[in-house]
Amino acid sequence: MDISVLLGYLDAASLGLLKKDIFARLCKHVPFDGGSKQVWVDKSTGGVCLSISAKALSITGIDDRRYWNHIPTDESRFGTIAYLQQIWWLEVDGDIDFQFPTGSYSILFRLQLGRVTKRLGRRVCNSENIHGWDIKPVQFHLTSDGQHVVSQCYLDNVGRWEYYHAGDFVVEKPNAETNIKFSLTQIDCTHNKGGLCVDSVLICPSNLRKNYGSTV
Repeated sequence: MDISVLLGYLDAASLGLLKKDIFARLCKHVPFDGGSKQVWVDKSTGGVCLSISAKALSITGIDDRRYWNHIPTDESRFGTIAYLQQIWWLEVDGDIDFQFPTGSYSILFRLQLGRVTKRLGRRVCNSENIHGWDIKPVQFHLTSDGQHVVSQCYLDNVGRWEYYHAGDFVVEKPNAETNIKFSLTQIDCTHNKGGLCVDSVLICPSNLRKNYGSTV
């Protein structure tokens, strides 16, 4: 794989390293866009992976604390997650341009039902606020260069983080940026829902999807 496209994400000190050391650095999560995104190379396959934090997503109602809160946690690589108190209209959107190598890629949402705290060193999940997810499924949408994918599923992962597979897209043009739009929605306003944690969105080569134990 030609890693030159990723060199712009490294700091000046890293660029002065030997090629094998630069590759080793790229195999670690490299932050960019103010730390709201991370890119890295899978050491085994050389595939390029990208993670987008909840703060880099467009979330309906995120600025109203009646609906959402940003919660600090050591369970996220980004240090914070978005926690949904309650809402009628759930919509989480992402839009990114990135120069991926050619190949097939998967988009995965990292989600959890219930808010986790630590008590006496133990992980405890508060599930009291979880409601509305058993009535209607959530929908995932993915659009990229004329490709469009829609999928849906029920959320049931109380107290544990899971990667939910939103869909796959194919990059056919080398040396060009690919635009990817994706979303998580549940906009049936006959009921409200709450207790959802949104950590991040992962974009990875489709052959690595199994490494994340994704559902759907």
